[in-house]
Amino acid sequence: MGGLRHIQKGEVRMAAIEATGLVKTFKGRKTTVKALDGIDLDVPEGTVLGLLGPNGAGKTTTVRVLTTLMKPDAGTARVLGHDVVTEADTVRSLVGLSGQYAAVDELLTGRENLWMFGRLYRLSSQQAKQRAEELLATFDLTEAADRILKTYSGGMRRRLDLAGSLIAHPKVLFLDEPTTGLDPRSRLDLWQIIRDRVREGVTILLTTQYLEEADELADSIAVVDHGSVIARGTADELKAKVGGERIEVVVHDPGDTVRALELLTGALRIADPESTTLEEHTRRITVPAPGGSSALVDVIRTLDAADIRIADIGLRRPTLDDVFLTLTGHEAEQKESL
Repeated sequence: MGGLRHIQKGEVRMAAIEATGLVKTFKGRKTTVKALDGIDLDVPEGTVLGLLGPNGAGKTTTVRVLTTLMKPDAGTARVLGHDVVTEADTVRSLVGLSGQYAAVDELLTGRENLWMFGRLYRLSSQQAKQRAEELLATFDLTEAADRILKTYSGGMRRRLDLAGSLIAHPKVLFLDEPTTGLDPRSRLDLWQIIRDRVREGVTILLTTQYLEEADELADSIAVVDHGSVIARGTADELKAKVGGERIEVVVHDPGDTVRALELLTGALRIADPESTTLEEHTRRITVPAPGGSSALVDVIRTLDAADIRIADIGLRRPTLDDVFLTLTGHEAEQKESL
């Protein structure tokens, strides 16, 4: 069975998902790509792990291995204590999967799709029908239940796909970029549905390239790059790796950027020049703000005394976007991963 993981002081939970040393290589005619290069993961029961990484990092391959859709070349993985290779049938009966693209039949109605999912999970026809009605109500799809999928919006399709992944009351749910392509309102609705599942005790592994999504939903985050986990922690712990608050100032005159940076480096007593950035094409200077808002006042006074006009200025806390750039050197792209 899974090992013990400490969630917070005084609380211990079993690991619902465990992976050790997962390796997966894809061989083509000319190139060989190692999609997974020793992935280690653990997700305590009843929590959400956000799996983040740039395009091609290996997130989707990890999900495919953990849901038995693909066998690893090396390493082991267990879901609720069951090996994903030697006990694949048992694992499939315990998990739900919602992929990057809605796995629904456009020629069937919403009700027919859910009934079909139920039958695939070996529910009786009556059980599948009853479960479909429950999920249609839960996901606010009752009024559209008898419409064919061709008439559904993108948000409705995603909700139906997520409903299908819950048809058999899974204890572990894998969500592979579930809000890809959704409008802001539909994304917020789906976030609430995910929170509701966690309150019911479901364990979730969520892959996403929407950084605020992981910040909102995940108890813990693993950053993946080139098939390996390069950082792990809460959103706040990962942000701390980037540093504290920073001041961004845009000067009015492009000719003042270098002088402004020199003045601020001295005024704020910045010892490490590499902690500052200068973007000449945007006239933007970024410097550490050791004193928070008081440092912001110092910046304004220093530049004003030097007769350097400010076009824009603000105090900014680190985001998960900053974490991506710091840890991987890549932007978080909105593209399908390996």
